[in-house]
Amino acid sequence: MFNLNYFKQKSPQQRFLFILGLTMMLIYLGIGIVVIFFGDMINLDPERFPQKYRIAFGVVLIVYAGIRFSRIMSKKESA
Repeated sequence: MFNLNYFKQKSPQQRFLFILGLTMMLIYLGIGIVVIFFGDMINLDPERFPQKYRIAFGVVLIVYAGIRFSRIMSKKESA
């Protein structure tokens, strides 16, 4: 899955974009988890952002993070 030789062969720009893509994927995943499980701790108003919408939004963010991860990995293997 992670080949260090492939990572060394990339240009600095490609390496930066790869790391940026992984970072953004982790941010989306983290926000999704926080919204689902820690919504009460971050004071999300239940009248404006009900529980069912909060869970749906968190799931959408987690799915989007998975899509980004799969795109990053497919680009890595095809290059």
